[in-house]
Amino acid sequence: MNLLEPFQEFILSNHLFTKKDGLLVAVSGGVDSIVLCDLLHQSGYAFSIAHCNFQLREKESEADEAFVANIAKHYDAPFYRKKFDTTTFAAAHKLSVQLAARELRYAWFRELLDDRANHLNKLLTAHHLNDNIETLLMNFFKSTGIRGLQGIRAKSPDQTIIRPMLELSKEDILQYASAQSLSWREDASNQSNKYTRNYFRNELIPIVQKVMPQAEDNLKQNLKRFRDINTLYELSVEKITAKLRVQKGAETFVSVGALQKTPALATVLYELLKPFSFSPAQTDAVAQLLKAESGKYVLSPTHRVLRNRQWLIISSLKEEHHAFFLWEEEMPQLHFPAGVLSMDQLGNAAKIDPDPAVALLDAKQISFPLLLRKWKAGDYFYPLGMTKKKKLSRFLIDQKCSLVEKENTWVLESEKKIIWVVGRRIDNRFKLSAKTKSVLRIRLTAK
Repeated sequence: MNLLEPFQEFILSNHLFTKKDGLLVAVSGGVDSIVLCDLLHQSGYAFSIAHCNFQLREKESEADEAFVANIAKHYDAPFYRKKFDTTTFAAAHKLSVQLAARELRYAWFRELLDDRANHLNKLLTAHHLNDNIETLLMNFFKSTGIRGLQGIRAKSPDQTIIRPMLELSKEDILQYASAQSLSWREDASNQSNKYTRNYFRNELIPIVQKVMPQAEDNLKQNLKRFRDINTLYELSVEKITAKLRVQKGAETFVSVGALQKTPALATVLYELLKPFSFSPAQTDAVAQLLKAESGKYVLSPTHRVLRNRQWLIISSLKEEHHAFFLWEEEMPQLHFPAGVLSMDQLGNAAKIDPDPAVALLDAKQISFPLLLRKWKAGDYFYPLGMTKKKKLSRFLIDQKCSLVEKENTWVLESEKKIIWVVGRRIDNRFKLSAKTKSVLRIRLTAK
């Protein structure tokens, strides 16, 4: 079986690498990686070999390492090897052994590529057509998006991880190995169905092929179709989302009205939110913001999407000190990162409440909308009981606030005047007096 021509054509047509590149081949000792080394050698490429010893199979792991060392000598290839305490790493990081092994090997491969002394810039792996089909089916049953149906790509987004055998089937690889009298190592764990991929490989796909003998070829063609579909999908998504987004400084504004008129809303919302670390499961929660009052929000690990009047505002949690919230008079509550503010109006017989989480203010002195924001340098107010203004920075020092407490201090403004340092002190200009006819009570419920 001569695989040289399709192998070389795949490399050239996909612009994977040239003979000027420093190639590092991940070699386990199995038939796939051994055939990859031979195809590269036969095609005239110089390469280095890297082998990971995960120490999971005792003597077998040591025998694999020795075997790959001999392969490197056979091809006169520089050889890199490393032993990993995989079991300990998996337990310490609460990972499966498979996932732990993946993290360990790719971290090491990255170190090898980053070391300029090695003169390496491309990592080659021996993923083949059957691996790609298995990935396609697993992603399909996991309810992936259209991107997952593309399977494994020939090169990573940064073009450093290359998979030059994706068009070659396992049967082709085995026939080539036999024809070239190549030796390889068998890993018994590949036959264990306790791993999901092995179950698809050993059980599910063979059953399907009994009913549909052309299933493998059909899935190969579907992979190409899904890649084309995804290209069109991404062009369409970018066109739609670009019309919806309005960038204002570090914040992204999205019109609620425009979103409500958008077809395929769930898909568009997902694509809008994905760059901000929101998960697919959060799409429904964000969709509910389209019907919510101002102040409601949903958080991702890095960002917040906030409903503010007729906008959804996406901002970085790192930039939270720039965030502000408008509080309209008809809104009984305002949700913000530190908790919830609730508001009601009382008669002039309101009793003084010593709780610092409650602000009692002269309603006649208050103009809406109120502005809630993080405090900033230069802020000042007239603390209750004082007739002279005081810088808020000095007030917080006098309160013996820690750095974290200072960073999480919010102020409530009316017409650019601070009426309340939230949860700490109201402004003396807005206190209750004998002339007060209506009391505005604001209560903080902290998270």
